[in-house]
Amino acid sequence: QVQLVESGGGLVQAGGSLRLSCAASGRTFSVSFMGWFRQAPGKEREFVAHITSSGGSTRYADSVKGRLTISRDNAKDTVYLQMNTLKPEYTSVYYCAARRFGLGLVHTSASEYNYWGQGTQVTVSS
Repeated sequence: QVQLVESGGGLVQAGGSLRLSCAASGRTFSVSFMGWFRQAPGKEREFVAHITSSGGSTRYADSVKGRLTISRDNAKDTVYLQMNTLKPEYTSVYYCAARRFGLGLVHTSASEYNYWGQGTQVTVSS
């Protein structure tokens, strides 16, 4: 099993920045891709970004390109999501997710991830 704990959410004004962190523990050696998803009230959970086990490759949803950056520090078993120039429509609960090793280079569906954190609220005021 892998446990994921997010932190760093909060209230920020439009145009501001936040950095989310996701600390992994447990059988972290079994995990390859790490991802961030978000879910706004009344909406489905949607893909935000993912990063490979080495950190050498990333992918982003079109709606966040240029504003959000995913990175990971394998020595600390931690994944980050740097969020810049935030907009009110980014208000959501942000979830960290981990996928066990497998095939494929693109994993943007929530169903492809095996472990989830409890989520952290991000609220962007206008």
